[in-house]
Amino acid sequence: MTYWDREKECINREHLQDLQLRRLKETVYRVYAFVPAYKEKFDQAGIKPDDINKLEDVHKLPFTTKADLRNNYPFNLFAIPMSDVVRIHSSSGTTGKPTVVGYSRKDLDTWSELMARALTSAGADRYSVIQNSYGYGLFTGGLGVHYGAEKLGASVIPSSGGNTKRQVMLMQDFGTTVLTCTPSYALFMAEVMGEMGITPQDLKLKAGIFGAEPWSEDMRAKIEEALQIQAFDIYGLSEIIGPGVAIECKYKNGLHIAEDHFLAEIIDPVTEEVLPYGTPGELVITTLTKEALPMIRYRTRDLTTLTMEPCACGRTHVRMQKVLGRSDDMVIIRGVNVFPSMVESVLLKIKGVSPYYLLVVDRKGNLDFLEVHVEVSEEIFSDEIRKLEELGALITKELESALGISVKVRLVEPKSIERSEGKAKRVIDKRKI
Repeated sequence: MTYWDREKECINREHLQDLQLRRLKETVYRVYAFVPAYKEKFDQAGIKPDDINKLEDVHKLPFTTKADLRNNYPFNLFAIPMSDVVRIHSSSGTTGKPTVVGYSRKDLDTWSELMARALTSAGADRYSVIQNSYGYGLFTGGLGVHYGAEKLGASVIPSSGGNTKRQVMLMQDFGTTVLTCTPSYALFMAEVMGEMGITPQDLKLKAGIFGAEPWSEDMRAKIEEALQIQAFDIYGLSEIIGPGVAIECKYKNGLHIAEDHFLAEIIDPVTEEVLPYGTPGELVITTLTKEALPMIRYRTRDLTTLTMEPCACGRTHVRMQKVLGRSDDMVIIRGVNVFPSMVESVLLKIKGVSPYYLLVVDRKGNLDFLEVHVEVSEEIFSDEIRKLEELGALITKELESALGISVKVRLVEPKSIERSEGKAKRVIDKRKI
C-alpha cells in the first residue's frame, strides 16, 4: 500500500484524538484572543477557551456560517496580521460580497502536504504527469492541486479550464497520466475527444481526481467507461483550506478526511443537533492547524454520512460518503426533497440519454412543479417520433418512481444544454420564494 505519510494517515485512533484535542484547544485560544468576531460569539454563548477539555466539548462552541465571512468582509476573521498573510483567495461573489480566505506561509505548506497526500491516495507519484484543469486564479482548486503535485514531485501541466480541444491535444502530446477537473468537465472532455477522433487508447491516462461538485456513482461509471480510467472523488472547500480535505483511496468506499488537520461532525441541518456516525446530515468542520483563517464549527451545507468502519487500505481517519448534495442546492417540491444527484442517478441508467440535464422548478398558482430537461444522444434524437415519445415516457416513469412526485420531462437535442468547464449548473428555480 502506498502512502504519502503512513505515520499520519494510519495513526492510532487514541493518539489521533489526543492530537486533535491539543490542536483544538490551541485553535480556540487563538481565535478568542485574536478574532473579535469569535470572541463576541463565544461570549454570547457563555463559552471560554478553558471550557474545552475534551473533544466532545467542541459541541459547546457556536457555529460559523458563510454569512459570518460575508459580515466580516474582507479580512476581519483573519487571526494573523496582514503582513503574515501570503495568499488571498475568494469566491466569485455572484450573489453579493465574495467570501475571502487567507493563508500564512505555514498554511500553504500544510495545504501542499494535504494535496500530496490526496494525490498519492489516488495512485499518483513522482513519475506522474498531472494535467490540472481546475481553474486557476481566485478559485482555490487550481493552485491547491498545483502545489500538491509539485510537492509530490510529479510533472504538473497547469492547463486550467477552457479551450477543450487544446486540453485534449496536451493530454495526448504530453502523455498525461492523471487528470484533475470537475466531473462534468471530464465528461465534456471525453465528448470532445470523440469529435476529434481520439480514443482512450491514444492516451496514457490512468486516473482522474474529480471534485468541486456533487457527482453520483453512475456518473463515476460513465467517466470511467468514457476515459478508461480510475475516477476518484476529492473533497474540499475554500473556507476550510481548499481541495485536499478528504479523498478516496483505491477502494473507493468513502473519502478519508485528514483528521489530523480537521475535526468533522454531522448535524441535523434544521435542528442543529449533533448526529452519530452512520446518520446522514450536514457536515461541520473545525480546522485544527490553520493560522490565517481558523474556522470553528463551519457549516459546509454539504450533506453526507461519516463512518468509522475500518478501511482495507489501512488508513485510520474517518470517512465521509460521497456528498449527496448541498442543503442550499436541495429543492423542496410539494414537500419532497430533491437533489440533482438523485435525478442524475436515474438518467444515467437509461440508454440513449446523455449525462447532461437541467432541473427547472416553477410555481403555477400555489402548486410547485418540476420540469427536467434531458439531452438525448444523436442516434435517438434523429430516430422516429414514436421512439422519442417512448423514451420520454420511460424517463418520466423512472423519475416519478425515484422521486415520489410528478415530473414533466422535456427531451432536448444533443449539445443544447450548456457545458461547464467549472461547476455545472444543474438547477434553475423560477419560484419567488
